[in-house]
Amino acid sequence: MTTADALIARETVRAPGREYVAEPAASADPTKFIADPGPLGLAGFAATTFVLSLFNAGWVGNPKLEAVVLPLALLYGGLAQVLAGMWEFRKNNTFGAVAFTSYGAFWISFFFYVKYVAATLPAADAHTATGIFLLTWTIFTAYMTLAALRTNVVLATVFVLLLVTFALLAIGEFQQNLSIHHVGGVLGLVTAAVAWYASAAGVTNATWGKTVLPVFPIKKA
Repeated sequence: MTTADALIARETVRAPGREYVAEPAASADPTKFIADPGPLGLAGFAATTFVLSLFNAGWVGNPKLEAVVLPLALLYGGLAQVLAGMWEFRKNNTFGAVAFTSYGAFWISFFFYVKYVAATLPAADAHTATGIFLLTWTIFTAYMTLAALRTNVVLATVFVLLLVTFALLAIGEFQQNLSIHHVGGVLGLVTAAVAWYASAAGVTNATWGKTVLPVFPIKKA
């Protein structure tokens, strides 16, 4: 019997003249038996951001190929991140839960926006709708960046880069400025690279049982 089994096993106690069943013993910390969902959420975010940013940066010549991001947006950046967020709720990690669930919802909403909504908008004003969509996520990322500054250096860097990326993409859409849009795309690629590093650190450090890829935790005051 494992330690976990022993903690929850029902124990029959015999005493003179009577017999009763003791209540199951509860684990002091049930969340310790749940794997860290952070690396999964970060990997889904990084992969989807990387693919979309290749097009935003103008590094892929044929814009029609941008449809390749939609399956990733729905399933990996979207569904996988939402699931990671739900597990973060279970682990009592408010920051991780809000971040992964929200950005998972971002990618799912992006999928539906591109596939079903964008083509129905007036061509002359579609960029305004896209700019509003991006501005909303810029605002959300701004206060999540404030919270990220108390986590670790790598994760804080992801959020700072993402904030600037969203801001540039929103400005690029509102002003219909392709150069700004391309700069936002390049920053998106850098954001994806740092997020992949954070994911790799979570997986590698947990597997090796020691710090192989440092993330430089920020000491809380």
